Amino acid sequence: MPIPSIQSTQMNMTLMMKDKTLAFVGDSLGRQQFQSVMCMITGGEQRTDVINVGKEYGLVKGRGAIRPDGWAYRFPNTNTTILYYWSASLCDLVPLDITNRSTDVAMHLDRPPAFLRHYLHKFDVLVLNTGHHWNRGKLKANRWVMYVGGVPNTDRKIADIPGARNLTVHSIIKWVNSQLPRYPGLKAFYRSISPRHFFNGDWDTGGTCDNTSANAAGMEVLQEESSDDLAARAVKGTSVKLLDITALSQLRDEGHISRYSIKATPGAQDCLHWCLPGVPDTWNEILFAQL
Repeated sequence: MPIPSIQSTQMNMTLMMKDKTLAFVGDSLGRQQFQSVMCMITGGEQRTDVINVGKEYGLVKGRGAIRPDGWAYRFPNTNTTILYYWSASLCDLVPLDITNRSTDVAMHLDRPPAFLRHYLHKFDVLVLNTGHHWNRGKLKANRWVMYVGGVPNTDRKIADIPGARNLTVHSIIKWVNSQLPRYPGLKAFYRSISPRHFFNGDWDTGGTCDNTSANAAGMEVLQEESSDDLAARAVKGTSVKLLDITALSQLRDEGHISRYSIKATPGAQDCLHWCLPGVPDTWNEILFAQL
């Protein structure tokens, strides 16, 4: 089968999304998928006709912020809007004291982000993801305090990180699924987790992620079930589709930024994010094939 040209990919995407809005909501891997779509549509070229419409979605840089909570751009020729909103945990995050910048933040595990509640009706395609921020270090650094049912969590099973993530993923998918009858034109996806490829240890135990050839581990995809069991279980029985990218991405152990970032720190290797163009482009090809 011939590989689609950049021009044909651009045309297919823009025609498919004519008068529509594609929204990515998730962590920095969701941001990379958003960046990939933007590059695929523009061919990586600067486009003077692309309009920044972030204000329509409240995506503006607040006072003292390094960056806005996301970005939204519109292509006038087809009235296509592509946006990304930062929500690393897919939880509703509410500061406990809005007057105190160092306050703890209520992490409502069973509530969708306010952004989704406010703007879901404007979306035609929604892609959700979460995963790598679910660890004690991230919760502590962000001062996130787990809440369930509007009150601090007291359930020990949920207080465990896997239990908290499990509740959140199931909750967000259940909520989105409950909204789909109200918005029959909306197609919703949950993207499975993006893998890392540390060899001879993890990121903090001497592991390295500096392969330069694909599939150095000599693996292949043989299983029929998803490698992300949580994602597969969460979407089962719902109208939210699984965008399953875990196993195929596992084969691309040379595709991470590794030590080749623009501002590389000696000894530091980024085995979380991908080079672009790269693996996230394939995620988007699969997404548009499902659309």
